[in-house]
Amino acid sequence: MRLEPSATLVGLDLSQADFADVDLAGATLTDCTIRDAQVSGACFEEARVRGCRFVRCRFAHVDLRDSVFEACTFADDGDAHAGVQFAFSRLEQARFVRCDLSFARFERSDLYGIEIETSNLRGAVFTKVDFARMFGRKVVKWAGAIKGCNLELADLTAVRLPGGDLSHCNLREAVLIDADLEGADLRGCDLVQALTAGAKLARADLRGADLAGLDLRELTGFAGVMVSTDQQQALLAAMGVDVYA
Repeated sequence: MRLEPSATLVGLDLSQADFADVDLAGATLTDCTIRDAQVSGACFEEARVRGCRFVRCRFAHVDLRDSVFEACTFADDGDAHAGVQFAFSRLEQARFVRCDLSFARFERSDLYGIEIETSNLRGAVFTKVDFARMFGRKVVKWAGAIKGCNLELADLTAVRLPGGDLSHCNLREAVLIDADLEGADLRGCDLVQALTAGAKLARADLRGADLAGLDLRELTGFAGVMVSTDQQQALLAAMGVDVYA
């Protein structure tokens, strides 16, 4: 077993491997298991990871740009409320597809252009993450997509992802306080009992979303928000307006 760029690793238990400063750029990992690993200073750029299990792992100062994780499990099989940690890492353009990221923590990491699809992010926490990239001295753009995911109980306090794609996500009881989701795609989302005080939803697309309990008066902005006719009653009821046929 050699941990080196473009390596192909299949069906291995890598729990005893030293992942400090390892270079696995372009590597392929399939059906591997990694437990209790402190992955620091490593490079997984453009790695392809499928069907692997990461248990009680922490990624710190790791380069995960353009990597792809498919059908991977990052949850702790012993503690249902503990998950993987990504801290001070680069996840630009990374993709997670059909992964279990329950109670994952994304802290102070670069997430520009990240794509997370049909994955479980229940209870996940996003703390001081950056979905933005500077283009020149004055142009800043945000990009990221979390589509068809379970974000129940997730904490996205003060997350800035204007224009992002969060369509068809379960955001039930999620914390969106002070989140900037202006112009975001929130179609088909479940926002029941989500905490949205101070959130910015101007020009957001909420068509088809379950908006029960969403009080527009608590938002920082909602001008131009898009809803369908059948959603009007739920919005007005949350504002204390009685609607009669």
